[in-house]
Amino acid sequence: MVKNKGTRILVTIECQRCPNVFKKRSLGISRYSTTKNRRNSPNRLELKKFCSYCNEHTFHKEIK
Repeated sequence: MVKNKGTRILVTIECQRCPNVFKKRSLGISRYSTTKNRRNSPNRLELKKFCSYCNEHTFHKEIK
């Protein structure tokens, strides 16, 4: 029997203000992983988190 995938999925969020936004796999980008409920928030997740490279709290947006 196959189990249901569930409503909570794992997503990765990335800093939007880092100068290295165009180099997606470089070491200078702050990333966090978190979960979200896909039924309650079908849009891309955006949270204010601490970026150790910008050294301040910035908005982090969900990446694919």
